[in-house]
Amino acid sequence: MAMLQVGYLTRTGSHVINMLTINILSKMPSFHSSLPMLLNTALDGVMPVYRELFARYDLTETQWRVLRVLWEADALSSIELSRQTLIPAPSLVGVLDRLSRKGLITRERSRADRRLVKVCSTAKGQALGETVIPQVERIHSHIRQSVSEADWSAMQRTLDTLTQSTQHLTLANVLNEPGDITIKEAV
Repeated sequence: MAMLQVGYLTRTGSHVINMLTINILSKMPSFHSSLPMLLNTALDGVMPVYRELFARYDLTETQWRVLRVLWEADALSSIELSRQTLIPAPSLVGVLDRLSRKGLITRERSRADRRLVKVCSTAKGQALGETVIPQVERIHSHIRQSVSEADWSAMQRTLDTLTQSTQHLTLANVLNEPGDITIKEAV
């Protein structure tokens, strides 16, 4: 990594009052070629059509994710639902509240362990699935046709590999630091 230092001198030139250090990262991809931006750009390209469909049924994207998982399972604990939908447990509570008010899900607290809550799709929720899922399948099919079967399969394999390989990724591991590094103030 190359370093470039630029100093600003006082009017008299007797001492440096401000030193700016710029890291030149020759191996860093351009902003738009970075992994987070590539993933966000792809997501921003495909999600608007899904969101438009969900809005027709007064659903948010997160509500859809919950219902989608419940349509594949008879019932799940809220902990498992959080894990599968990637919605943090504290946020999931509000999503479940709204879906319950709409009559699309029910929640039942375990008698054996009051911390556990079982979540189920209602008959109204199941009927909604029967209406929405065919439309989602059409969107998915349309998007999938925009790339070759080989590219689609390669993308799935690559994303699966990336997900597996970064499952336990931490900054301390990447930077070979001990896990108890304190936050340093930016200069």
